[in-house]
Amino acid sequence: MNFTSRLLKWYNENKRDLPWRESREPYKIWLSEIILQQTRIVQGLAYYHRFLDKFPDIQALADASEDDVLSLWQGLGYYSRARNLHYTAREIAERYGGKFPDNYKDLLELKGIGPYTAAALASIAFNKPHATIDGNVTRVLARYFGITDPVNETKIKNQISEAANELIDPQLPGMFNQAMMDLGATICKPGKPSCNICPLNNECVARVKGIEEIIPVKTSKVKQRERFFHFFLLHTHNGNERLLLTEKREQNDIWKNLYQLPLIETPGVELTKKVMIQHPVLDRLISDNIPVIPEGRVQHYSHVLTHQRLQAFFYNIPLPSDYYPNFDGAYNWVTFGAFQKLGKPILIARFIEIFRDFFENK
Repeated sequence: MNFTSRLLKWYNENKRDLPWRESREPYKIWLSEIILQQTRIVQGLAYYHRFLDKFPDIQALADASEDDVLSLWQGLGYYSRARNLHYTAREIAERYGGKFPDNYKDLLELKGIGPYTAAALASIAFNKPHATIDGNVTRVLARYFGITDPVNETKIKNQISEAANELIDPQLPGMFNQAMMDLGATICKPGKPSCNICPLNNECVARVKGIEEIIPVKTSKVKQRERFFHFFLLHTHNGNERLLLTEKREQNDIWKNLYQLPLIETPGVELTKKVMIQHPVLDRLISDNIPVIPEGRVQHYSHVLTHQRLQAFFYNIPLPSDYYPNFDGAYNWVTFGAFQKLGKPILIARFIEIFRDFFENK
């Protein structure tokens, strides 16, 4: 048996039981692929079911508001995926009558769909022979062919892509791609692979040479940028309700269109009063003779993103009862319950949970 035959035989006997494999419906396959980008299956499963429950088809997702989509996405990170998901749902509904295009080229033109997702959809939903290339597939083929050059270099990426497209079964392209994914995820894992039960172990160059634990090789990672965020919990009492001030992020940065507490970003850890009074909200409070000196650092979190490390500091500033002036821009007073329903970074959600009892007990 050759590479492909052995792989497919192994897959038939060992494939993972995943809900989006129960049909070839493009919407379910697409939804799973977007959710699982940068997300482990064990975490993504709950989100997949949650999205299907609320948005059972492409039209339901297209009809939703972006705030609803971002709120449901909360905790998954990489929020551009959710914004692109919503945008593409609307495009498919309007441009294609609610039906996904059935070819790789047109799929690739949709926002948020790159070569990997386009190949997955084309092969699994429409039986088109396009190989999916992700970290799992790259690792399998780098080890099988004994590639010791950095796999994140363009030349090697092209070499691996060509190899995968030569190996793919043109009659069963979707099964081949899913088999490669499963083999990389369950057998040919990072670090120490389970070579003794791999269906390809006899011809695997890395296995034969004993270098499977050092392949794949990658060039150095991009250095992370450190940022310092200072968030202000500004809260007041309006009759029977406690209100807090929120801000919607609209700049082209991380967490775009998500909600947060008013923020000051500083070049270093120190936050001075001079910097505070330059903030439009804090400047208004000072003009109204409201003390703005924080009661103390309530909480500090380090939050790591792919290319950024955030140092986030949270400050508690109680305001006089019935003091909730209007502010220009993206600032709004909301109740705790309303804020809980808004899409926000998990960093903000973790902090605000500390105050659940305070805001819910009127």
